[in-house]
Amino acid sequence: MCQLLGMNAAKPADLRFSFTGFAARGGLTDNHGDGFGIGFFEDKACRLFMDNQAAASSPVAELIKRYPIKSCNVVSHIRKATQGDGLRLENSHPFTRELWGRHWLFAHNGDLLDYHPVFGEHYQPVGNTDSERAFCALLEQLKAISPREPCSLQTVFDSLCDISEQTAEFGVFNYLLSNGQALFAHCSTRLYYLEREWPFSKARLIDADLSMDFAQTNDLEDHLCVVATQPLTLNENWQQLQPGQLLWIEGGRIVRQAQLKVSEEVRKKNAANLACV
Repeated sequence: MCQLLGMNAAKPADLRFSFTGFAARGGLTDNHGDGFGIGFFEDKACRLFMDNQAAASSPVAELIKRYPIKSCNVVSHIRKATQGDGLRLENSHPFTRELWGRHWLFAHNGDLLDYHPVFGEHYQPVGNTDSERAFCALLEQLKAISPREPCSLQTVFDSLCDISEQTAEFGVFNYLLSNGQALFAHCSTRLYYLEREWPFSKARLIDADLSMDFAQTNDLEDHLCVVATQPLTLNENWQQLQPGQLLWIEGGRIVRQAQLKVSEEVRKKNAANLACV
């Protein structure tokens, strides 16, 4: 399956340190070599970089490691294809669409089996993955609540609770979703998060010979939350989410979380899938 990386921060932050370790898993330290993507928000819009080459060897990934982008919201993905044509660029995550005058980014890890949602008039998939189908269906349901005016993030979170619970009945539905204001993270099988705040410490990557002293680059007002499929550093306090857990992260902090229902049948299937990863 694929792997996810997301970040939400109180002030624009640089994700190149974490991305360096994450990209190594795209074909070097792990076998997620079917493409990658990363999106950085700048207010309502995002810069999106994608490639259908493995992140560990992609020239685009090398550009990102050296490009000094700072953002409050970032979503990234390395792909190991299970559905859709393996190396087609349109199947690379994250996917982006407009809703309520903002770009939205979505990246998914998992398999949704026999999942064929009925699409409305606003959102259609470009590629042929279950992930993009789920994203289009999710946005269609949000837009149905309020066709023109933006919903509050509270309403979005409440709606995501219902949507995530329903979609997860079809299989593994780990995902990251952001509109440039907040980051939403849902766990079906495996997802971790880490909060960094003052006093910052030194961290060392698991997948690359690189360390950073965050006390040298951050101050009292800095606070950020990193979400990843697997911990990226050796010496930080990563917390594992539970199956069915949904987080709303804003300003670098967890604003709200919910524990959604997961049927026993789905738990068993997901546990079997996790054992095969």
